Amino acid sequence: MIVEREDRPWGRFEVLYQEEGLKVKRIVVNPGQRLSLQSHEHRGEDWLILEGVARVELDNKLMHLHPHQVVHIPPGARHRVACESSGELVFVEVQRGDYLGEDDIVRYEDDYKRV
Repeated sequence: MIVEREDRPWGRFEVLYQEEGLKVKRIVVNPGQRLSLQSHEHRGEDWLILEGVARVELDNKLMHLHPHQVVHIPPGARHRVACESSGELVFVEVQRGDYLGEDDIVRYEDDYKRV
């Protein structure tokens, strides 16, 4: 059951599950697109790649993740994901923390000029 769906310039996400201190999203990134370089003060995230190839920047480290691989994003870490496949990048994001609002984002770089 989808709790919420939002379209973004880079693709879309769907909230699959939510409770106090936990949110699970299915995120789809279109080919050639990437999310902003960002951090979160109040939450950590785990990403499980389902389809495609992810280019992940995590605190000045670069890695490529493939289906069934996972990366942990601790609170405060600068991070970004990009789709490096010819098809969509699909991954599950599990957020944990004391505040999980979409406004807990500090953007450092953004291809779409969002603040």
